[in-house]
Amino acid sequence: MFAILLLTPNIYIFEYNNIFKMSSKIFKALSDQTRLRIIELLEKREICACKFVPLTKKAQPTVSQHLRALENAGIIKSRKDGKMVIYSLTNPKIIDLIKTAKAIKNDV
Repeated sequence: MFAILLLTPNIYIFEYNNIFKMSSKIFKALSDQTRLRIIELLEKREICACKFVPLTKKAQPTVSQHLRALENAGIIKSRKDGKMVIYSLTNPKIIDLIKTAKAIKNDV
């Protein structure tokens, strides 16, 4: 998976830096157990921000920081529904990535 810029018909420039930055941002966001738990909870349905505190057993400010990190990495998105903020996954393929990581861990 590479982003390619076509300058002339025969010259391609691969934008590795952008790909690496994007990938490292995602992997950094996935490097926390609470964030992984949040993603797994969002696999099945959208969830209101207020529900994450009891589901993760973490304090509200901690949950907010984790949600912000995941949203900044582009892993989750939010929308307002009245006074509630509802979160969902931006791309369900993130679940495949987590499952692959678990499978690799089991193989080691």
